Amino acid sequence: MDHPPTAAAGAPPGAGGRGREQRRQALHIVLAGFFLGNALLAEMIGGKLFQVSAPWQSLVDSSSVWHAFTLSCGVILWPLVFIITDIINEYFGRAGVRRLSFLGAGIIAYAFVALWVCDQVRAAAFSPVDDAAFSRVFLQSRWIIVGSITAFLAAQLIDVTVFWFIRRQTGHRLLWLRATGSTLVSQLIDTFVVAFIGLYLPWRLGFSQAAAPFTFLQFLNTASSGYVFKLAVAIGATPLLYLIHAAIDRYLGPEEAERLIEDTARVEGADDATVEAHHG
Repeated sequence: MDHPPTAAAGAPPGAGGRGREQRRQALHIVLAGFFLGNALLAEMIGGKLFQVSAPWQSLVDSSSVWHAFTLSCGVILWPLVFIITDIINEYFGRAGVRRLSFLGAGIIAYAFVALWVCDQVRAAAFSPVDDAAFSRVFLQSRWIIVGSITAFLAAQLIDVTVFWFIRRQTGHRLLWLRATGSTLVSQLIDTFVVAFIGLYLPWRLGFSQAAAPFTFLQFLNTASSGYVFKLAVAIGATPLLYLIHAAIDRYLGPEEAERLIEDTARVEGADDATVEAHHG
């Protein structure tokens, strides 16, 4: 007499479903870790500025602020935050990004409090980092942290809105368009707000510890340079976006990955069936 098929030997009923859920949770934890870690590091190094020669350098006087692009070291890490934001958006939706954005803002605020507390402890005479160096490196960033918390939350909320707006117009196609389009809008706000509050206001109000003044023209140079740099990197990193997307699909399994993406899109009213019905 034939017997009905049973679960694989040693695998209790429902083990497959639990395995899928565990992989989804592990994916979310890894993405969240990279997101929060890069966001915090970008804040900590944001007070260091560097310059890149402008293509028109020979046509501009060397004393002009437009002689070179001025960039914050934070722009080195923020592109990774963009990519991870888009990936989280794709697989876990607006709610996933919002949770991490508010958590990130809380961690950045906590970091500022922790740095302030550490600054109250006097350094020993033999400490390789004295009080002045610690304060200049880390507490110069407090204005950047204030600006970043404000700009970060605004930019992230705008990013997810633009991302899903484009998805509702195009369906699952054109991942690069919704990723780049959301970055184009959100980082315009983020970059200029951070530079204004984090770099220009401290100098304007007399709180900056920098040796040289940070004028309004330098603010415009730094903000516009950072914005152009972020956009260039976001576009250039598109292959990395697709590579990470493919790696996640392989980790979850193509069918499970597609199910997760479409379930998320359905919650946002942007699944393929809804998009086709709306534009059909």
